[in-house]
Amino acid sequence: MIPSSDHRIPMEIHHPVTDAEITACFATISELRPHLNFDEFLPQVRRQEQHGYRLVAVREGGAITSVAGYRITEFLIWGKFLYVDDLVTAASHRKKGQAAALLSWIIAHARETGCNNVQLDSGFTLHPAHRLYHSMGFHLACHHFKNDLQPS
Repeated sequence: MIPSSDHRIPMEIHHPVTDAEITACFATISELRPHLNFDEFLPQVRRQEQHGYRLVAVREGGAITSVAGYRITEFLIWGKFLYVDDLVTAASHRKKGQAAALLSWIIAHARETGCNNVQLDSGFTLHPAHRLYHSMGFHLACHHFKNDLQPS
């Protein structure tokens, strides 16, 4: 348990593994990924797990209030690294240190598993998140390009 900024409610960081635990992450993660469909969320997470994806979540008072999705992978350019696919704190729980706690956990986990670095992509306009990333030692390393093969 990690004490929350509230000091009355303990903040627990854990890996959701059961169907119920993963499904409980939907409300929070859908704030970052509003295109997700509740009925398709669990099957998609299970498919992604086959490729190394894992969820890690903050639970306060029984509620999931912050979620990250990550994978450990290896590229020729970077070697072994941890990539953060998703990182979100529910709007009602922001500015309480939960994203920082999750990122600290992720960085420690990357070290423990022999990764060379932790990487993530972030939207251009997410300035509060960028301030957090910079404060935790992240720096801009490249531009990320994509080519949408299917029209939106």
